Amino acid sequence: MAVLDSTTLLHLLEPDAKARIDTRTGRPFADAKDRVEALLELLHEKQEVVLVPTPVISEVLVHAGGAGPSYPKTLGDTSRFRVAPFDQRAAVELAEMTRQAIAQGDLRAGTDATRAQLRFDRQILAIARVQGETDIYTDDGNMRKFAENEGFRVTGLPDIPLPRSSRQASLPISDDDTGHLTLGD
Repeated sequence: MAVLDSTTLLHLLEPDAKARIDTRTGRPFADAKDRVEALLELLHEKQEVVLVPTPVISEVLVHAGGAGPSYPKTLGDTSRFRVAPFDQRAAVELAEMTRQAIAQGDLRAGTDATRAQLRFDRQILAIARVQGETDIYTDDGNMRKFAENEGFRVTGLPDIPLPRSSRQASLPISDDDTGHLTLGD
């Protein structure tokens, strides 16, 4: 199973959403839509169910605008998604994660996250952990740091290989009047 955070889920629900900034390069990645499609194909081939923690749904709905009300139904209408709540087990796990961060003297775990972001990100990771998940898809730099510090394997959209059809550039070839193929401009 794979866990999606809000950055990846938003692109999945809205393939034409504004491209995210690649936190490693500082530039938007132009082929987010193709990479989301590649991720969906990969998960489908592996017959993986996608875990969506409820705090992720909340974050996505904040930015969804008019399309937002349809998202929970979309996620609930397929067996490929499993919504996981922040329940008592997750609350205990979150408390332990937070206690450890405080004991290490770095509540923010080397990030510049606000307290609100800390709570949401740690809730997502706590839910993933109690569900037995080890892989998370995110393009959020702070979430990446939190997840890696907690032992998760993290994949961002730029890490997902493009499908062959997207990687091959088509050459502008055409027939000229003599029946020969020519390379266009």
